[in-house]
Amino acid sequence: MDKKTIMLVCAAGLSTSILVTNMKKYAANNDFNVEVFATGTSQFDTNIKEKNVDVVLLGPQVRFMKDEFEKRLTEKRIPIAVIDMKDYGSMDGEKVLNQAFKMMD
Repeated sequence: MDKKTIMLVCAAGLSTSILVTNMKKYAANNDFNVEVFATGTSQFDTNIKEKNVDVVLLGPQVRFMKDEFEKRLTEKRIPIAVIDMKDYGSMDGEKVLNQAFKMMD
């Protein structure tokens, strides 16, 4: 499988750092070829332009911005979704990574 890139977006890019770490641990333990990174909403456009992002996941705290970001991704055909609040709250790297994989199928 080609390397996949997953971008998590939150208010400042900080609150998702634990989730990113948990996703990376799960990916490494299962030999998934994936890059996961977090960014703040203000860096959304820069990261979309500079990185080859395969899927975008929004933290629950910025779910109100989904429609706005979706419009920016239409041309690139990058799927976007909001992370389930329960999975985000428990920082469940496995479930969030599986959510991203399903979106890429």
